[in-house]
Amino acid sequence: MLGLWFRSTSAADGELRVWDTASHRTVSSIWAHGGAAGVYSIAAGSGLGNTVISQGRDGLCKGWAIEEAGLSRRPIFTIKTSTYHFCKMSLVKVPCSAHGTQTNLSGSNSGTEPQRVPIEDNAGSDSLNPAEGTQEYEQGSSLDGQNILTIAGQESFEVELWDIKNSTKIMCLPKRCSANMTGHPTKQKGLCMAVQAFIPCASGGYVNILSRCAALSIAIDGLCTGGISGGADNKIAMFALNHQKGTFSLRNEIEIERPGVAGTAIRPDNKIAATAGWDHRFLEARSTFKREESVPIGIRVYNYNKGNALAILKYHSATCAAVTFSHDCKLLASCSADTTVALWELYPPKTPSKVDIATEEVEK
Repeated sequence: MLGLWFRSTSAADGELRVWDTASHRTVSSIWAHGGAAGVYSIAAGSGLGNTVISQGRDGLCKGWAIEEAGLSRRPIFTIKTSTYHFCKMSLVKVPCSAHGTQTNLSGSNSGTEPQRVPIEDNAGSDSLNPAEGTQEYEQGSSLDGQNILTIAGQESFEVELWDIKNSTKIMCLPKRCSANMTGHPTKQKGLCMAVQAFIPCASGGYVNILSRCAALSIAIDGLCTGGISGGADNKIAMFALNHQKGTFSLRNEIEIERPGVAGTAIRPDNKIAATAGWDHRFLEARSTFKREESVPIGIRVYNYNKGNALAILKYHSATCAAVTFSHDCKLLASCSADTTVALWELYPPKTPSKVDIATEEVEK
């Protein structure tokens, strides 16, 4: 059974649910964060074992054990960050050894239905190279086995690193100086709206400006040498990182028709990227003045290596909040303000056939 963790579609009520993606039914649900706080984001990874973390708007991050009967009734740990903002937490991403898979993709901008996206047998010039290596990654584990959670700090420009095991803060970036902070240059760096932590990083850190508008979402690929970012404007940035040289380079800048990207994700095999947009919010405003019917659009899919569009997934009737890929690269999940979660079977990797396996055995 493939299990994907999602927060409640109505996050304002603080409910956290576990879904069985095979039966499309709720396995377990709990009230993770009460009152008007709600659940803002969730995280799970192999480094955490059978644990999922929820982030509430109440300044708390809670860990929940996965049991036979579902989620534990009480949190197994609580991290009191005392931070109140709109920045989603991040677990540390660690690159692992590469392995090969095969995927056949063709460019398309037509709408599709949930659960399956048509794939043509004869991929065109926009196809990905099947021989390209892929990367598996683990989230929530560092090189020494310590689980680390990253979150925006109490000061708007800060990022805090927390030890999940001990529920203690271990670092604050940039480091605070003992002098008066009023004249400190980092005071002018603004508000942290998105964060993604990863290992390794051979440089001491560097600053790059992707857009004049706020960056609301960022995702780092499995190699930790690049990523994708989106914000309040109509541009999606794909970038590359060179940690040894401490350099940043913009690989692709994609302009979209309607501004606003709330979420980004890169598939674990580093071949596909997806974004969740504000399309419906824009269309609602336009339809108010022009009396046009709103068209459900919001999930865009791209070839991560080349930057070309592969598909536009039309299903949700309200603003899309987030997208995520399953670890086996077979499913894409999207959630929306319309209180629905959609699952898409999006260009699944090819599984070795019996003939291929027999051929490999003969060669050996």
